[in-house]
Amino acid sequence: MLEAFLSSTISMAAPLLLAALGELLVEESGVINIGIEGVMLTGAFAAMAAAYATGSIAAGLGCAIIAAAAMSALLAFLAVNLAVNQVVAGTALDVFALGVTGVFYRRIFGVTGQALTVRTLPRVGLGPLQHIALIGPALFDQNALVYLSFGVVPLIWFVLYRTRWGLTLRAAGERPEAADALGLGVYALRWQALMIAGAMTGISGAYLTLGYANTFVEGMSAGRGFIALAIVILGEWRPGRIAVAAVLFGAALALQFVLQAVNTGIPYQLFLALPYVLTLVVLTVVGGQGRAPSSLGEPYLRP
Repeated sequence: MLEAFLSSTISMAAPLLLAALGELLVEESGVINIGIEGVMLTGAFAAMAAAYATGSIAAGLGCAIIAAAAMSALLAFLAVNLAVNQVVAGTALDVFALGVTGVFYRRIFGVTGQALTVRTLPRVGLGPLQHIALIGPALFDQNALVYLSFGVVPLIWFVLYRTRWGLTLRAAGERPEAADALGLGVYALRWQALMIAGAMTGISGAYLTLGYANTFVEGMSAGRGFIALAIVILGEWRPGRIAVAAVLFGAALALQFVLQAVNTGIPYQLFLALPYVLTLVVLTVVGGQGRAPSSLGEPYLRP
């Protein structure tokens, strides 16, 4: 059971990590993306619909990226160009995505969506490593998106702290007026961050349908976007720490299934609440202690 729990922990952590790393880029630019939940849900639906229509996982992933990027572009236009309150714009995007995916789901597949399944991503075992006791299946016998999610961690660190683009992105989140005065282009940087994050979150949503559930259910993101926001806070805006936080939340998600399988006599609804209780605890205890970008969440209008 422990081996299965560890494997499920890594599997559950992967989409959270990918979405959180995308959110990290956005927040470093000075934008708080509350709409991450809606973008993830849009990616999940687009991936399922395209994979179901074509029978191609690659087509599903491609459509998830395109659809999620389109939703992120809508948020970018509102929050960056029009300087709409970022929390309000993101919340509106979440509600919009929930409604749009629900309407199209019922329109295309009917109210029940019976027999609606797609082919899932196969596991890719890494030779002898997958046979290591306990940790082998968890770390070295997962699908490609799991490896991608954890492989992106050092890449994001390098981009943020070892490249000129990363430096200018962080400048836009710290002092947008000064960055614009130096000709760094705050609007362009924030658009770029949101589009990259949109693609990453789209893949994260695609993971839910193509790498895990092999189907779509209305609202199936189930708060994972908000958990990703909490992971960024718990990880104190550092890629490595964010990876550790994602595994912690992945363990909370996996634990609920383990506890449901054990006859404890406790209502299963309490187990389902575990990840969200953890989210509240994180926001309460750590919320004001991290090193958030100075201008995070503040609208910026170029003079």
